[in-house]
Amino acid sequence: MRICLVTPEPGHPLLAAARVRLEAAGHRVESLDPGAPGAAPEDLADVYLLKARTPRALELARELERRGAPVLNSAAATALCQDRTRMAELALRAGLPFAATRTYGSLADWAAGAPFGGSPLVVKSRHSRRADLVARVDDADRLRELARAWPQEPVVVQEFAPNSGWDHKLWAIGDRVFAALRRSELAPQGRGPARPLALAGLPPGWADLVRRTGEVFSLDVYGVDLIDTGEATPLIVDVNAFPGIRGQAGAPEALAELALDRASATR
Repeated sequence: MRICLVTPEPGHPLLAAARVRLEAAGHRVESLDPGAPGAAPEDLADVYLLKARTPRALELARELERRGAPVLNSAAATALCQDRTRMAELALRAGLPFAATRTYGSLADWAAGAPFGGSPLVVKSRHSRRADLVARVDDADRLRELARAWPQEPVVVQEFAPNSGWDHKLWAIGDRVFAALRRSELAPQGRGPARPLALAGLPPGWADLVRRTGEVFSLDVYGVDLIDTGEATPLIVDVNAFPGIRGQAGAPEALAELALDRASATR
């Protein structure tokens, strides 16, 4: 099989470890930087793993799909997870326990037109990307501060759900689910390192909720951020296409197996 990694960072630990396993089994693994000139290949690989999520990467993935190549995750599913408004709409429409989300065209306009009401809020960039805005707002001063720093930023706003200050980071590769705990970036101490968490340590039904989320979003490799609010069902606060899954035993093997399965299915 010929497998292609679509990423400017082929040395990412998950990809590198999966590559070692695939090559040890006799498969050919290539890297494709979507930002490089003339990135679209003439000869198609058996499957493409779309780790990059930039506009050029999505454009390349769409071209590959038009030519009949399988891409994991698809360009459409990846793009949907970049837009937090569309993400919330789809999740809520499907009955998933997703945080209620409001959208505003710019942070400055919203801050000027809707004085802070008193309840803590979470403000996020509408379009998910590196170094985007994710902040807790507890008072009008904090809201004005963010509006000065990000005046033209399209944002989504969610009610802050009281919780332990720890995010449950759940990842899926095909049917395999992996888990970790990480201190929330909204906690007073800021984001902390991830701590591996055995699936047996999750409350009943959480792993199934992750798989259901993958079905709704048509994702193959993805992450679901959950917070425990003390209710029977956790709250989904984010869904990520092909996240950086680090330090999870069995993840590289699961990714290699998924790539081969999808390549074989389209032959």
